[in-house]
This record gives sequence, C-alpha cells and structure tokens, in this order.
Amino acid sequence: MKNAAGTSGLIMNEPLLWERGKKGRKGMSIPEHDVPMVQVDSAVQGAGPDFPDLSEVDVVRHYTRLSQWNFGVDTGLYPLGSCTMKYNPKTNERQAATPAIAGAHPMLDDEYAQGTLKIMYDLQQYLKNITGMAAATLQPSAGAQGELTGMLIFDAYHRSKGSKRNKILIPDTAHGTNPASAALCGYKPVPVASNADGVLDVETIRQLMDEETAGIMVTNPNTLGLFETNIREVAEIVHAKGGLVYGDGANMNAIMGIVDLSKCGVDVMHLNLHKTFSTPHGGGGPGAGPVCVTKELEKFLPIPHVLKDDDTYRLDWDNPDSIGRVHGYHGNYGVLVKAYSYILTMGADGLKKASQLAVLNANYIKEKLKTALYLPYDKPCMHECVFSDAKQHELKITTLDIAKRLIDYGFHPPTVYFPLVVQGAIMIEPTETECKEDIDQFIETILVILEEAKENPEILHEAPTRTKLKRLDETLAARKPCLCG
Repeated sequence: MKNAAGTSGLIMNEPLLWERGKKGRKGMSIPEHDVPMVQVDSAVQGAGPDFPDLSEVDVVRHYTRLSQWNFGVDTGLYPLGSCTMKYNPKTNERQAATPAIAGAHPMLDDEYAQGTLKIMYDLQQYLKNITGMAAATLQPSAGAQGELTGMLIFDAYHRSKGSKRNKILIPDTAHGTNPASAALCGYKPVPVASNADGVLDVETIRQLMDEETAGIMVTNPNTLGLFETNIREVAEIVHAKGGLVYGDGANMNAIMGIVDLSKCGVDVMHLNLHKTFSTPHGGGGPGAGPVCVTKELEKFLPIPHVLKDDDTYRLDWDNPDSIGRVHGYHGNYGVLVKAYSYILTMGADGLKKASQLAVLNANYIKEKLKTALYLPYDKPCMHECVFSDAKQHELKITTLDIAKRLIDYGFHPPTVYFPLVVQGAIMIEPTETECKEDIDQFIETILVILEEAKENPEILHEAPTRTKLKRLDETLAARKPCLCG
C-alpha cells in the first residue's frame, strides 16, 4: 500500500476545564460598568456557578484538541450506510446564518415574515416536485418524527373512513425506527421477510394484507441498498384491501430526480433533509423530516400550512381534519434553509446527477471488493452495498475486527452488523461527494487489512492500536457506562 489515510501523529491529552483552570486567569476584558453597584441578598443570589478561570489560550487549545479527537465528513471519507454522511457545502451554512433569516422571530405576523414564508412555500413546492407527491409539510424535525406524522395521517385517514385498523406491515429491510413509529400510534408491527433477492415478495404481501391492516411501511431503496422492484405490485395489493403505503425516504439520495414515488403507489413519505439534502447529519441533530402526501391525504397534514395568495404568503390554520401540530412553530427552520439553498444550487439536473454518482460509487466499491468479502446479494445496488465477514470466519476474523483496524489506517468504519438480515453485515455508503482517488484508497485499505487477517490476525484482534484509546470492552461499556464526564 502506497500511503495510509492516517498516521499515529501527535495525540494530545486534554484534562477537564476545571482541572486546567487556575484562579485569576481571564480570557476577556470587560468594560467598566456605568451603573451603581447593588448588593444582592446572598440567599436570593446563591453561590453562583462554578465556572473555571481560564485564559484565552486555555480555551482555544482545549476545544482545538478536543476537535482533533473527532472524525467527521470534513476530515475524510465517512462510509456509514443508511446515513448519507456526505460533505456539506459551506455556502448552505452561510445562507442559514443570514441575520434576516436566523434572527426572524417565529411569532411575527405574516406580513412581517414574507421572505421566510416564501422560503417555506418554495421548499414545499420543490419537495413535491422531487417526490411526485401532491402536498408537503415541513414541520417534523427528524426522520423518525416524519414517520410518526405519517402514522398519525394513516390513523386519521382510516378513522375518516369509519375503519378501525390495528396492524402495520414492516419489511425486515425497513429502517429500525419504522416499527417503533407504528407502535407509538397503537399499531402492531407485523414483520415481513424479504425474498432471496433481498426485496419484498408479492405473494407474501398478498397473504399478510387484510382488512385489519392499515398499510405497509417500505424503505425504498431498502437497507440492503436494493431498489424494491415489486413496489407497484405491493402497493396495488395494499390499496385493494383499503390500506395505505408509507415510503421511508431516508435513502432518497439514490433516487432523487429519477423516481416518481407517487407512480410507485406511495401515499405518504418522509424525507430526511439532514441526509439527502446536504445539511449536517449525525451527533443527534438538528434534523428535518418533511412529509409528502397524495392529494387525498392533504387535509390531514399538520397545521399551519404555508399558502400563497397572489403575491402574498400566509400561514393557513383553517383545517379541521388536520392531525394538529407535531412541532413547535415551523420546524427546524435553519435546516430547512440549508436544504433550500442546496436545491437551488444544484438544480434539477444536479440533484439527478448526485443520485447517479452515489449509485455509481457504491457499485464501484461492490465490484472491487466482492471477491475479498462475501456479497450476499450479487446484483446492482443503489447508494450502498452490503457485505459480510463470512469469508473471514475460518481465520476467526469478524466484522468488528475489520472495522476497528480501519481506524488505524485513518478511516471511519462503515456501518456494522446492520441490516440484521445479513449476519456479520458490513454496509458501505460512499455518497456522491467522494472522488475516485479517495474511494480507491479506501478499497485498497480494506484489501490490505484482509491480507493482514491471513498473515497476522492478532493485529486485527488488537486494533485499533494507533488511537488515543485502544480497543474498549464494548459489552462492559454498554452494561456499565461511565457518565461522569
């Protein structure tokens, strides 16, 4: 191997700020006050917070060193599957930080918020066009909340028909939040096994779908990185029994600008703006999970909804069939602005190209690694490809060993042991933002590690060895986590 992505380098230790601070240090100069001093009753004031005394250099070095312990998309390739950890153009951050946008109060009357309402209205229109759906809400603040919103719409729809339904079909290749979202709305999740090709089996759906089932939640492309080729037949079966089809759009990065979801038979779907539409993902947020629906379901969308009357934008609260609010005010507005900026920057052709390159990169990795790693579904994939450690079992090397050794070479590990339908799964999603040279370096690193597994497996068992902390006891960490800081 010519060059590794990472080296041992300088690994700086860093204590807590309370250990670093010393009395009398200051990191700022405060101007003289111009009001008289007033003595406050100590019983009212209390002892005050225990802030450490720090100089400016103490603070700068502390946070710089902590940042060097982290790895993110600005550091290098982040091949986590199902997460679209793509590089985020910084111009989108700049637009969201525009004072007139960031400083707008959410309770302003419509006449004083025409610019911000226009952004919301236009984004609704863009998302409708991208998905092929008839209406959209921007309120949900994450994909899982989008799913919950979709299930509430399912419930409202069936109630409006006088129908009581209590089950939801959940494929084994769906995202893990799907069954939880259905259960929160009182539905019983019914597991659906995928077929030998890794997609939904039409006959299985036909057997499971009945008048007590509200519908199905389909992740498409699914968590195996495969497009559900039978989606239209599945939708027809569900609709024939009076059910609805929910589309989990978290993997939209493979099909935006290419697939019309309404023509696939989808009735409700959410989009993860913090994945597909280039707003930072990971670290717990912030996110945005807008929901798009067919015309028939529009009346159930959360309120308020942004409407346009001639050249004036307004919030519409007059919708008695609405499921109500799912988020305070208007959703995570900053995330919406970043996605709005991304869509305008890319344009229709650019969004389509992003999907095509994401699929190309994933298939390139699949073809380059399929002789070294076991490929359970040897067929064209979408934005991610799934391998397993089956070929390394005789060497007593596991998926976890491979993932930990990648850290030594400067790469963040891919998703491991998910989806559950593949034992020892290794899911790799390169996204469209990675160039061929960086992908080739990642592929070469995997191949070098697999050679190490044959020649010196102990290296993998001990990995990572070049990090600040070596391999941890993950079972102990899960059972007895240290939460003291």
